[in-house]
Amino acid sequence: MKNLLSTLSLLLIFYFAWANPIDEQPPILAKKTSQPIHLDGILDEEAWFSGTAASDFWEYFPTDSLRANIKTEIFFTYDDDFLYIAAKCYSSQHDYVIPSLRRDFRAGGNDNITFILDPFSDRTNAFVFGTNPFGVLREALLSNGCQDIDTDWNDSWDNKWRGTSKIHEDHWACEFAIPFTTLRFKEGATEWRFNGYRFDTQTNTRTIWSRVPQNQLIANLAFTGRLIFEEPLKKASSSVSIIPYLTSDMSQDFQEGQKTPDYGFNAGGDAKIALSPSLNLDLTVNPDFSQVEVDQQVINVDRFEIFFPERRQFFLENADLFGTFGTSEINPFFSRRIGVSRDTSTGQNIANPILFGARLSGKLDNNWRVGLLNMQTAKDDDNGLPSFNYTVAAVQRKVFARSNIGAIFVNKETFSDLDENSDFKRFNRVLGLDYNLASSDNRWYGKTFYHQGFSPEGPDKQFAHGTRLEYRANKFGLGWEHQWIGENYNPEVGFVPRKNYFAGGPEAKLFFYPRGKVINQHSIGVEYGSLWTPGIGNTDRNIEISWEAQFNNTAEMYVGLTNEYVYLLEDFDPSRSGATPLPGMRGYNFTYLSIFYLSNQTPRFSFDIQPTAGEFANGYRYGVNGSFNYRFQPYGLIALRYDYSYIDLPKPYAQTSLFLIGPRIDITFTKSLFLTTFIQYNDQIDNVNINARLQWRFAPVSDFFLVYTDNYYGSDFSVKNRAIVAKLTYWLNL
Repeated sequence: MKNLLSTLSLLLIFYFAWANPIDEQPPILAKKTSQPIHLDGILDEEAWFSGTAASDFWEYFPTDSLRANIKTEIFFTYDDDFLYIAAKCYSSQHDYVIPSLRRDFRAGGNDNITFILDPFSDRTNAFVFGTNPFGVLREALLSNGCQDIDTDWNDSWDNKWRGTSKIHEDHWACEFAIPFTTLRFKEGATEWRFNGYRFDTQTNTRTIWSRVPQNQLIANLAFTGRLIFEEPLKKASSSVSIIPYLTSDMSQDFQEGQKTPDYGFNAGGDAKIALSPSLNLDLTVNPDFSQVEVDQQVINVDRFEIFFPERRQFFLENADLFGTFGTSEINPFFSRRIGVSRDTSTGQNIANPILFGARLSGKLDNNWRVGLLNMQTAKDDDNGLPSFNYTVAAVQRKVFARSNIGAIFVNKETFSDLDENSDFKRFNRVLGLDYNLASSDNRWYGKTFYHQGFSPEGPDKQFAHGTRLEYRANKFGLGWEHQWIGENYNPEVGFVPRKNYFAGGPEAKLFFYPRGKVINQHSIGVEYGSLWTPGIGNTDRNIEISWEAQFNNTAEMYVGLTNEYVYLLEDFDPSRSGATPLPGMRGYNFTYLSIFYLSNQTPRFSFDIQPTAGEFANGYRYGVNGSFNYRFQPYGLIALRYDYSYIDLPKPYAQTSLFLIGPRIDITFTKSLFLTTFIQYNDQIDNVNINARLQWRFAPVSDFFLVYTDNYYGSDFSVKNRAIVAKLTYWLNL
């Protein structure tokens, strides 16, 4: 049965791989220059005007069918070492919105311009560079054609490049110098794909050079235009970067009765070696991730593990090549399984030492991408972990216009002698095949996959299969998704919170564009999903009717009415408070209402709020979560995140309140000196967490960090553990 489903899914999704090409802007011509380019925000070099400019922008918001009223011009030139980009953003006012001076800002709610570069013209992967009128920079990596801004936009990526901005009388201007060694491209290429978009708070518009339909993401790569180089691009000069680090730390674990603090010193580093303009080798020895922020805690009333994203720099470039197989909840490789364990007493992540690692990734040509990763962890007696070796191999082949076929092999293996009663196995392996669909006009997109697990015992039903297919037109959208997970599928280096089920269901949406004074666009949606557990039957069912709206002031709103059926296979306490658990082997049917409102982000004060009310299991649940934000432009942001749930079940089951609050202060003293401080109180796990991180970027991609972390019991504020870490990193090009 599973083979039939896989075959039908593959045939169906292949059928939709062809689509008519989209209309494009006339191509841009970039001419080569020997003239020095001075980055000062003043476009006074003749080289900027030697080629053709990207102008005649389209509106994206509030409409997508008109040429932009505000003028924007983008200019290109290049030499053997750098790609240069400049822009003039015309404006009659200077009341620009700049939330902070912190790098890697998000575009919404402020003035900025963003450039998207797709060097292999595959309209699947791209580099992003952007700035605002104050010259604050941002960069990111795009993957999967940028179908989902949360999963396909990676702004944790960092690299060496320069840029600046300057405010003039009738416009603001920016100039960038991006080393070709920072980009990945094919030697001898004469054409890339490109797009540029601008957010302007003076006119409350979002404009873009190559037109994108309003029901698609503004950064979607299906709609990029052509950037032509006057001469073929030469191979970039050999690039070897060494990124050493030094750390010193003090820590004390009061829960373990530690009377005096431990002091530590560590050293290690990474290396990035460009084997070709499109293929990179990353090496790491004794890596340290102490500058990474603590995860934002959440109240969890679900039965399954919560996903937290990867933020560690070593794993980020080409992360989609390794980490996007399957789905977000059926993922055979999740890099956070390497080098990170979890302290069950606090819910916080703790380091699991990595001895060394290597990763080869990139493009072989326009059609082939490859990735190979190997990492070795140390034996960790404190956490009862043997030494493990992790190997991941991935390959991806482009097919049709924007689709691809990928294969992955994941191997976790220990060469240590395991005790007969050990909970660990000698190896755990997964072999997978994915087909990712994205038509030329992005109306059709989706994927189908089949993954097979292997373990020493060799039981059957170690498989995972799924398909998702979506169609989105201007007026409506349709979708179908199903998954089938075998009861013995257990990818230990992946993220699969649930197994042994078959689930599936359709969804549909209608889109409306009233062009009124209040609502810009809205939609009505219906979604149905059902899950069957072998031997038991239908154990989960979900029916949702929703309404979504985007307002002319950029505020957003969602209203959803959901009927849910859950058959518990075992006892479960949703409060995790030690109350009498709900009895297993019993079904619960309940209906609830959810509302979400995101205010206009342009004013100094903004907020989002999400109340939920209705039935829950055999009782009721009421809750609200969201945040309040105030910016003191341009030096920072004060935010208060909150989450409150009241579970009201009949006695003897839980009747309790769950509360989480997290104030955060983000101060940017300058463009290179930042202080982030936040406190998290979570009474579900009886924990108060304090985290403060001072970052000084004293040179490009070179930082000094001072990180302080404290955990207390929420009931009496007695200390659990405490640590302070100082870390110095330096990016050295050889």
